[in-house]
Amino acid sequence: MADEIIRANVGDMPVPDFEDPAFVTPPKLSEATVAIVTTAGLRQKGDAGWTPRDPNYRVFDTDAEDIQLGHLSPNFDRSGFVADINVVFPVDRLKEMAEEGVIGRVAPRHVTFMGAQDGNMTTIRKDTAPAVAKLLKEDGADVVLLTPI
Repeated sequence: MADEIIRANVGDMPVPDFEDPAFVTPPKLSEATVAIVTTAGLRQKGDAGWTPRDPNYRVFDTDAEDIQLGHLSPNFDRSGFVADINVVFPVDRLKEMAEEGVIGRVAPRHVTFMGAQDGNMTTIRKDTAPAVAKLLKEDGADVVLLTPI
């Protein structure tokens, strides 16, 4: 029933068309710095909770250990996260890949947004996403692993 309700509310949302999206050619993965961007609405213990359609973001250090799932959707199955945080925030897998030389290194910081946004997303497109891009660029990130929730 929840699937039907959500599909009815968001199934026909328009998707923005970007005529000239920015793109750069990243270095080889074995030389790239990789950051995670997730829409899982993660938060650290003690942080305020998310609000519905919150366009803000939160930043986590690579070694943060007190990460909690804060995604608000009633339709989101949390069992994977409970079993292994790497389902939505695969920082341990990135660390292993860096040790094996598959990627160059893991970025020092990662970012989470709240998923379940409305179709407009103006604040994210014009404000918070460019701020996140600047932050990750300052950290030397070449590639972003997006874990959409």
